Amino acid sequence: MDLKLDGRVALVTGSSKGIGEAVARGLAREGAVVIVHGRDKTKTEDVAHSIVAEGGRAYAVLGDLTDDDAVDRLVASAQAFAKPVGIVVNNAGGSGRTEDWTTTRPDTWATGYDRNVLAAVRVTTPLLPGMRAAKWGRILNISSLAALMPPSNRPDYAAAKAAMIAMTASLAKAVAKDGITANTVSPGTIHSTSLEEAFRTAAANQGLARDASWPDIERTALPLFAQVPAGRCGTLEEIADAVAFLVSPRASYITGSNLRLDGGMWPGL
Repeated sequence: MDLKLDGRVALVTGSSKGIGEAVARGLAREGAVVIVHGRDKTKTEDVAHSIVAEGGRAYAVLGDLTDDDAVDRLVASAQAFAKPVGIVVNNAGGSGRTEDWTTTRPDTWATGYDRNVLAAVRVTTPLLPGMRAAKWGRILNISSLAALMPPSNRPDYAAAKAAMIAMTASLAKAVAKDGITANTVSPGTIHSTSLEEAFRTAAANQGLARDASWPDIERTALPLFAQVPAGRCGTLEEIADAVAFLVSPRASYITGSNLRLDGGMWPGL
């Protein structure tokens, strides 16, 4: 399927590694011009250069998304490289300290909200006027299954990600008549570098060799972490494919939605 993304300009925050990197690479494969963002200059530029080496089009921008002035400079740099930026994927964020209800502190909640929710607001709002003028735009916010199935620890993270879902639903209503869509993707248990490290440690504790094959590691460790009906972890590529579709012209009637990529874990309807 041609997603009709050739030449569209996409800013992907937090794309120097992990989910963001996979999304940036996926959009580049579909023909989009990708603005790779990160805070580490070397890692961010390495991803952009790698995309270009593979035949894609990419530029690198740097900036701390919790700093208003840094975001202003980042957005200006992005639009200087390639304009108009019609796609924004707010992926940067994540969790901080592992706290539970016996240790959690208000400042942890404030920091997490700033890093996830307000960062997305800072990046999105200055780009909305251009999208409205063009009568086309795509905003995709990366949340988490933790927003819908919050664990007992890291309550600040679950709450911030839930706020992103609500924020996206509100935005979708505000911009729908302007040809702009806003959606959320909520990944569940996804195979990443950090997850594999945790799985290998858990499998080793069960007596499996630490350097065993990934299928053996996954089969042993997954039930210790999550009950996934699909019986496996999701992949970064599967997230990238879902995002590419949702930000494409093909998905123009999908807005205000939250797509769960969880292998069937969500118990609701």
